[in-house]
Amino acid sequence: MSPARQPPLVTGISPKEGAAWTKVTIRGENLGTGPADLIGLLICGHNCLLTAEWMSASKIVCRVGPAKDDKGEIIVTTKSGGLGTSTVSFKLLRPERISILDQSAVWVDEMNYYDMRTDRNKGISPLSLRPSNPLGIDIDKGKISQSDMEQTFPGMSGDFTSENFSATWYLIENHSSSSFEQLKFAASNLKKQATKKNEGSLAYVKGGLSTFFEAQDALAAIHQKLESDGTERVEGSMTQRLENILNRASDTADTLFQEVLGRKDKADSTRNALNVLQRFKFLFNLPLNIERNIQKGDYDVVINDYEKAKSLFGSTEVPVFKKVYAEVETRIGALRSLLLEKLLQTPSTLHDQKRYIRYLSDLHASGDPAWLCIYAQHKWILQLMQNCRDEFVSGQRVGVGALDLEGDTRPLALGRLGHTASLKRGGSLRTPRPSTWRFETPQQVQFVEKLSDVVIGQLPNFWKLWISYVNGSLFSETGEKSGQVEKSKKNARQRQNDFKKMIEELTNQLVKLIRGAVLPATLPQGELNLYGGWENKTELTGAWLTQIIHTVRGCHEALSAMEIPNDLLQVIQDLLLELRVHCLMVTLLYTTEDVKRLAEKEDWVVDNEGITSLPSQFEQCIVQMLQSLKEPLEIKAGEINVRELPANTVSIYISEQRLLIILSNCQYLERCTFLNLADHFEKHGFTGTEKITRVSVDTVRELDKKLFEAYIEKRADPIAGSLEPGIYAGYFDWRDCQTPTGVRNYLKEALVSIITVHAEVFTVSKDLVVRVLSKIVEIVADEMCRLMQCVSSFNRNGALQVHAVVTEHLFYSTSFKLALEALPQLHSGADKKLLEELLNKFKSSMQLQLACFQPSSIRPVKR
Repeated sequence: MSPARQPPLVTGISPKEGAAWTKVTIRGENLGTGPADLIGLLICGHNCLLTAEWMSASKIVCRVGPAKDDKGEIIVTTKSGGLGTSTVSFKLLRPERISILDQSAVWVDEMNYYDMRTDRNKGISPLSLRPSNPLGIDIDKGKISQSDMEQTFPGMSGDFTSENFSATWYLIENHSSSSFEQLKFAASNLKKQATKKNEGSLAYVKGGLSTFFEAQDALAAIHQKLESDGTERVEGSMTQRLENILNRASDTADTLFQEVLGRKDKADSTRNALNVLQRFKFLFNLPLNIERNIQKGDYDVVINDYEKAKSLFGSTEVPVFKKVYAEVETRIGALRSLLLEKLLQTPSTLHDQKRYIRYLSDLHASGDPAWLCIYAQHKWILQLMQNCRDEFVSGQRVGVGALDLEGDTRPLALGRLGHTASLKRGGSLRTPRPSTWRFETPQQVQFVEKLSDVVIGQLPNFWKLWISYVNGSLFSETGEKSGQVEKSKKNARQRQNDFKKMIEELTNQLVKLIRGAVLPATLPQGELNLYGGWENKTELTGAWLTQIIHTVRGCHEALSAMEIPNDLLQVIQDLLLELRVHCLMVTLLYTTEDVKRLAEKEDWVVDNEGITSLPSQFEQCIVQMLQSLKEPLEIKAGEINVRELPANTVSIYISEQRLLIILSNCQYLERCTFLNLADHFEKHGFTGTEKITRVSVDTVRELDKKLFEAYIEKRADPIAGSLEPGIYAGYFDWRDCQTPTGVRNYLKEALVSIITVHAEVFTVSKDLVVRVLSKIVEIVADEMCRLMQCVSSFNRNGALQVHAVVTEHLFYSTSFKLALEALPQLHSGADKKLLEELLNKFKSSMQLQLACFQPSSIRPVKR
């Protein structure tokens, strides 16, 4: 025999109080072995077994009935354990009965309404609560997924309350492991329930049979009376009286209940409106929430809410939703404008810039916010550099101000970025100085150091922002999913040249500002007003120039450490070379003057060794000179040894326009001035002028030669150097090229560069045009000849292409003729015809450009 089970014990109920028909959860021990084992459930003395749903041996769910007792225990009875006990109690709340004519500040539960006719509370019938287990046997949920069942029974449902109920689905889902005997028992249960229902209806009819007969007799008497009165409306007839009674009843009812029904309709409308507001409170509260979160700076919350609202209501057709969503879009538009304004504000940190770009990207802002930020930062850095120069030049700057050098105790930007090997991170480019340093140091030196500090303080973040723009790291996961990263990378590829020009503009601005302060003679006259203005400042000696070289070197090395391409920093290297040469010349010049003035300092006082102070002073001058020469003579990575520069290097530091003017003056001296002077000498009776004229002409010719070679080198080398990269751009191969459709772009660019030189020379002196252009064309032709001779073989199209290049320029130089001899000949008439068409097309399209190579009788403007 199996051991007797313990009686049921209820240890908890939730909730612990409530009105009638409140759904409660009962927990405890030994609450039965199944639904069939549960035979009794009393709460506050009311039998709740009909609504009970057995879940497990420790849990039962049911609804509390309208018990007589306000508080009582929960007693569970099972077949296996008998009558149970309870350690908890339930409190039954008695809601105040509200008539339909009474006003109430709260919603009345419509499940329990008050009937004036019977004066009793009518609740939902327990029979209307459908049992969760209609078969009356243990439920065993199968492991078959919902999706599999939907595929097996399309359009059907396992819910027995559904119109598309499928019995097979229900049995597979809830009784897949039940035995056949259990299913037979379940079928008999269903039959019993159906029989009880039918018998209950039949018994109801039998019990009220007399009532039906009375009603039938009454209806027959009314029918007979109406027939005796006739069908016409006769005053005083029963039909008329009945109509009058019904009309009065209707009027009386309207009078009594019109206000009540109106209030009920208004209450129903309000209830429905509140239900809509409650259900869609997210959307209705969203405009205000957006405003509050914007004020708090919680932009992430705003973006998440906006994405949610857009996915739910973005395409809605409901008028009220469309109106509220339009308000949301208005607030989001204002947020986009606010974020864009913050993004373009300067100064700002790199972290804030990335954050605002990500926000604008997630809000699907129009345009390209990242590029707008890069452009704004570029303009701001340029303005900072110009403001730095203006403050120093105007005299408003004496070591204090918005860009203070000494007032900021933080490590300088140059020191922070490091000086590669010579500077450590967090160090400083400047050596310790006395407190009077800023009053003793020339303004130019302070300016160069501060300008370098400004550039290195801003350019790293500018460069990092571009790198983030290129690799797409500015966007969130949402941006990655929406394809914004790929779009950003595509935009970055298209704007590489634009950004390169920005970096070039920044470096050129830096170089020009330093030139204006230190080397104003190297700037064109038109740029002196913008970058010069230092005429009234202290003249710099070799020692101060050494300090400037040290600062510029640190700036260059710091920019190189950021992995900026060397070609963008070449202008700084060129500036360094000029500064070093200038420092050498100034140091030697000042040392020479100091040595010359030593004689004036001789006091003729002899010491114990029989000498004066003059030798010691001379030694001191030389030592100071060597100290000043150490920095410019030092050779850093990528720099040129100034000791190995050719003798005519000094001409490099003269602008190209001035070189041309000097060349023109030299020609005029040789042709006219010296001959005129010889005539004047003879008129005044001086003899031997031939030798003077000859020596003077030789000297001028030697100077002319050096200056001419320097100018040609500066102008011809870039043109000749661009030919080979242009020819082989895009992995071009002479042995595998397509049929030519015209002259390639590299040649057009070379011609435009030569035309630029032509314009530059012609504006100064027409007589120099032939001399300069013939030399430049000769150099370009020699380079072209060399490149053609290096080609091992050509295919047919390659031969056509190279013939089009060389033949077009035969009249410029014999070197092109030599290049043509090294090319494969064209034997096909079709090839020769195509070549002629290509040449004619080129001459036609470049007619205006080629016109500058023709002889001209126009004289340049007299200066």
